[in-house]
Amino acid sequence: MKLTLWTYEGPPHVGAMRVATGMKGLHYVLHAPQGDTYADLLFTMIERRDHRPPVTYTTFQARDLGGDTATLFKTACQDAVARFQPEALIVGASCTAELIQDDPAGLAESMDLGIPVIPLDLPSYQRKEGFGTDETFLQIVRHLAKPTPRTAHITANLIGPTALGFRHRDDIVEITRLLADMGIAVNVCAPMGARPSDIARMGAAHFNVLMYPEHAESAARWLETTFKQPYTKCVPIGVGATHDFLAEVASITGLPLKSDTARLRLPWWTRSVDSTYLTGKRVFIFGDGTHVAAAARIARDEMGFEVAGLGCFNREMARPIRALAKDYGVEALITDDYLEVESAIAALHPEMILGTQMERHIGKRLGIPCAVISAPVHVQDFPARYSPQMGWEGANVIFDTWVHPLVMGLEEHLLHMFRDDFEFHDEAGASHHGGQHIARPLGAEAAPAAAIDAGSMPAAIAPPPQNSPPQNTQPQDAPTDSNVIWLSDAENELRKIPFFVRGKARRNTEKFAAGKGLTSISVETLYEAKAHYAR
Repeated sequence: MKLTLWTYEGPPHVGAMRVATGMKGLHYVLHAPQGDTYADLLFTMIERRDHRPPVTYTTFQARDLGGDTATLFKTACQDAVARFQPEALIVGASCTAELIQDDPAGLAESMDLGIPVIPLDLPSYQRKEGFGTDETFLQIVRHLAKPTPRTAHITANLIGPTALGFRHRDDIVEITRLLADMGIAVNVCAPMGARPSDIARMGAAHFNVLMYPEHAESAARWLETTFKQPYTKCVPIGVGATHDFLAEVASITGLPLKSDTARLRLPWWTRSVDSTYLTGKRVFIFGDGTHVAAAARIARDEMGFEVAGLGCFNREMARPIRALAKDYGVEALITDDYLEVESAIAALHPEMILGTQMERHIGKRLGIPCAVISAPVHVQDFPARYSPQMGWEGANVIFDTWVHPLVMGLEEHLLHMFRDDFEFHDEAGASHHGGQHIARPLGAEAAPAAAIDAGSMPAAIAPPPQNSPPQNTQPQDAPTDSNVIWLSDAENELRKIPFFVRGKARRNTEKFAAGKGLTSISVETLYEAKAHYAR
């Protein structure tokens, strides 16, 4: 066990909470100490739900450990059933309560509560949140799903979406729409939105759409074995994957493939001249296995990016992600340590990161644009607007999400590049608003002086210099090697390089200069280094 500031996944009981919170009419009795109630905030604060999770905690304290904590658990179960009147109950222990070995499953089954009681065996010290969602949903399906005649018309179950999932709410709407275009109705969507009574009729569907393998693949395999329901293997994130998904559905059902791409915008952009600016951009991809695999395909095959590195934090997906990385010619990074991820990103110098909320913070520290593609996420990635990741509209959302950080990065680079121009320095009047020129304070002649040096402002129109204290001539981007000095012309040339690769250019040039035994870097040295590393 190690102490960390951030974590990609919580303990397994948080996964169980995600399933319970997504469902209706299901209640979770969690044998846990008082401090473990923090998990409520994940749903009310981050996901912005208008009600707290359907969880009752036993909230035992230190003084209770010398007494009968099993009685506390029994009382909590009885109170939860009387107060909330759920259709079914799931019971389990948190990582702390697991140590006192009260056996919540056995206690609940012996109480005869009058409703189905589903025990959860979630090893808190061996597995994590993703396993918790998958195992919890599997046990719910195994206990509640019943053999049922197939529906008269072809229907499908949507399985996998949970509370606190990345755009799960909107993905459900998009997949429902895609299936409706082919004449297929949704029988049950679970866990999100389903009641225990809905789980009982899952066997009526003709097949299952496995939306998120991390959360429902075990249930999909069980339904395939028990009820002979095939399930889809392709996750429809991206244009190509959505086409493949619809073809797979057509193959399973025997229906003709129908694909209404009228809402799709990405193909138009890829044919435009603007897309050439992003071709070949190096990206690093990290997140849960499902979204990483989808993002890698979109990045290389649909956006024209180069995948510089990829990996995932959930070890259950390690094998397919390693195989995928081999196909992309990179080595997979399988870790749940964000510091390892940061080190990998810093070493690869990508021009963009596709990752989680953690990688967003890493990108800020390293000055690299980042687009969020996977949980864990923060409140800004639970938008009020419709913003799916799957299907045709999901492809549009991904296009916007990925392209905007790079385009804004170009805009920032241009503003930085022309910062010494006499018309564009910080103290110039707001010309596009017709505003008057604002008088600059003492010492503000530095901008015109720099503009004259850069050749962007005629000396004849420059304002006369005023008496001012000596200016610090140390370059803004101080060299990292104290033994190598950057000459002013080389420093000015370096600033013309986009900010998100400037650090790499500086390091490579200093390394080149040190290898040549140079003590100063000129413009010629900068370009010689560029030619050297371009070979």
